[in-house]
Amino acid sequence: MRRARVRVGLEVFLEQGLPSLKGRRAGLITNPTGTDSRLRSAIDLLHASDRVRLAALFGPEHGIRGEAQAGEPVADAHDARTGLPVYSLYGRTRRPSPEMLQGLDALIFDLQDIGIRYGTYASTMAYAQEVAAEAGLLFVVFDRPNPLTGCRVEGNRLDPAFASFVGVHPIPIRHGLTAGELARLLAADRGWPDPVVVPMQGWQRELWFDQTGLPWIQPSPNLPTLDSLALYAGTCLVEGTNCSEGRGTTRPFELVGAPWIDPFRLAEDLEGRGLPGVAFRPAYFTPTFSKHAGQRCGGVQIHILDREALRPVELGIHLLDALRRQDPAAFAWRVSADGRYVIDLLLGSDRPRRALEAGATPAEVLSGWDEEARAFRERCRPLLFYDGRCGAGEVKGNQVVG
Repeated sequence: MRRARVRVGLEVFLEQGLPSLKGRRAGLITNPTGTDSRLRSAIDLLHASDRVRLAALFGPEHGIRGEAQAGEPVADAHDARTGLPVYSLYGRTRRPSPEMLQGLDALIFDLQDIGIRYGTYASTMAYAQEVAAEAGLLFVVFDRPNPLTGCRVEGNRLDPAFASFVGVHPIPIRHGLTAGELARLLAADRGWPDPVVVPMQGWQRELWFDQTGLPWIQPSPNLPTLDSLALYAGTCLVEGTNCSEGRGTTRPFELVGAPWIDPFRLAEDLEGRGLPGVAFRPAYFTPTFSKHAGQRCGGVQIHILDREALRPVELGIHLLDALRRQDPAAFAWRVSADGRYVIDLLLGSDRPRRALEAGATPAEVLSGWDEEARAFRERCRPLLFYDGRCGAGEVKGNQVVG
């Protein structure tokens, strides 16, 4: 497997500095994935550096040290190692408040995004970027790879009427951007000041994370491997149902099922659909927490055979269809605390759910999504930082610090 030596934005900043941050008091939005290539924490490195005055820490979902499970509120605290205040952006508020920003000149975002619209780290970045624009603070992104490559764009664009914390902007499900590129898009679309982005060195758009030479740190307690993340753009849609997406097992987002599912029927159904890049093994599993905790579930384990051919969003729509068809009476859509269908929030529209309920085929649900993805990719071309060979086409970035 081809490997590359990629230097993340954090390392570039520590080596070269940034005039606009010199002497500034900054807050850092990060988590355990915010490290250099030697696994040293951005918190410790920036706290010891004279290139910026680190004054506060901000933690996204799962917390500054990654200790909280999905959906679990995180409280404010003080960091035991540095003594800095830690403000939670996944507790009583999801946006930095004026009190949190008091005395700061800048906000720095440095953590590993997952490249998928429903990942809440991108939502945290968008909220913080908006607040920084309103408060007149510098917003800085230390860029990191899109772990799923910067070449693949898949899925429908979110309808703003269905915006939520699992989808804050009209982008496709798998967007193909780095965090720095996404921040640049948000600024362009919403009229915010351009972010200051410290680009990586050595990253090419066609690289998967395991081709970068960087150590893998799971971005979430439920995304332990690159395979689980590669499937997540599709299997996360099962969160919108009463079926298990494998949380509480050692293979989250690779196992899906429910107590009423016949695993052999489900595997045969899915295998017969000719989905590219994957195979389905009948499986039984018992989650230790989350949906159906302590109950034996029938379902499938999804095995990736060819990740270049994999189309996870297409896979996700077929999973919803197959799970629902096996037992429509037992299957149900989950409803959020505010009365909205969770699947509508994940898909950024109620049309897919309504279509499936009306008997539409997955192909009919997916119709037009590839055109939306292609249009989005063209929209983003002027905003890209990195070159690459994506399929038959060459993509040129501009490698500037915004």
